Amino acid sequence: MSSERRFPVDPWLVGALVVLAALGLTMVLSASMAIAERRFDDPWHYFVRQALAMGLGVVVMALVLRVPTEWWMRHRGKLLIAALVLLVLVLGIGREINGAKRWLPLGIMNFQPAEFAKLATVIFMAGYLARHQSSVREDFGAMMRLALPFGVMALLLLAEPDYGSTFVIMVVIAALLVIAGAPWRYFIMLVLPIASMLAVLVVMSPYRMARVTTFLDPWADPFGKGYQLVQALIALGSGGVGGVGLGESVQKLLYLPDAHTDFIFSIYGEEFGFIGVLFLIALYGFIGWRLFRVGARAMAVDRIFQALVVYGVAVWFMLQALINMGVNLGLFPTKGLTLPLFSYGGSSVVIFAMALALALRVDYENRMEATHA
Repeated sequence: MSSERRFPVDPWLVGALVVLAALGLTMVLSASMAIAERRFDDPWHYFVRQALAMGLGVVVMALVLRVPTEWWMRHRGKLLIAALVLLVLVLGIGREINGAKRWLPLGIMNFQPAEFAKLATVIFMAGYLARHQSSVREDFGAMMRLALPFGVMALLLLAEPDYGSTFVIMVVIAALLVIAGAPWRYFIMLVLPIASMLAVLVVMSPYRMARVTTFLDPWADPFGKGYQLVQALIALGSGGVGGVGLGESVQKLLYLPDAHTDFIFSIYGEEFGFIGVLFLIALYGFIGWRLFRVGARAMAVDRIFQALVVYGVAVWFMLQALINMGVNLGLFPTKGLTLPLFSYGGSSVVIFAMALALALRVDYENRMEATHA
């Protein structure tokens, strides 16, 4: 009996995702108990909400796995329009937290439209490049037609402001263009102006510039602007080789602000040490590798849309993990991006569940096609 018949989707990929999600949920509990007790008089508050988000993510994955990938191809334009509408809506009625207007209140949870915009970008780009693959390789105008919708998306994201999500989306677009075979000269002509614009926005924005200068030398103001990064580095340094043990972190005891969100990686490093950090990095790398294998199998049988969707999800997943870890290690300025399926954030969990389920659906279709070949 073939492996395609025995396992309708990649068991190694599914297993790695389960391990990552379980480890992430455990760390949300460990990192959030002190702050949850202080804010809500309930140390389980954030854990319960994250567990509910993961439960919803499992339901969403089950539903997405039942939808043929051709459905996403047909409705890619509608998904992109929906993403743009949500980004407009959040600027009007969104909830403001710490000076950023990024969340739509839905009662039981806050929804972050920027997360959906990333998924819509991957699907739309995959469909556009699959239909216009030859034009993209020969005609710069085919690439320039993407400037309007994604230019509007970038402006809406920057208005929130959400520089991190803008950067991720632009890198994913650039990666898919390269994978689809766009000439490097077109790529450079498109990417350089975007990179220049983002650099100008950093220089012109005092709070973004402050993040860059703080990242370059957090110890210059360890009790002010550099406080969070300094505490994160102390947490990582305290972990040593083997860590202080699960639940034994000191920095999560209100020293590192909101340790269960963007800086949960530092608490994980403190509790599991250098060995644990290497394991987590290897786990993300393994998931990325398995995703690229799925994409390569789809590309080998000319399922271009499906292949590009999986490649897009893989680049997005790995890039966001890399940025989050880099921020915790002091390698990048603070971006406010979640660690996929690991740090606290309901919107991120649910949307990544959708994206990964779509990749698994591609794998399922690959295997079913192979059994009938």
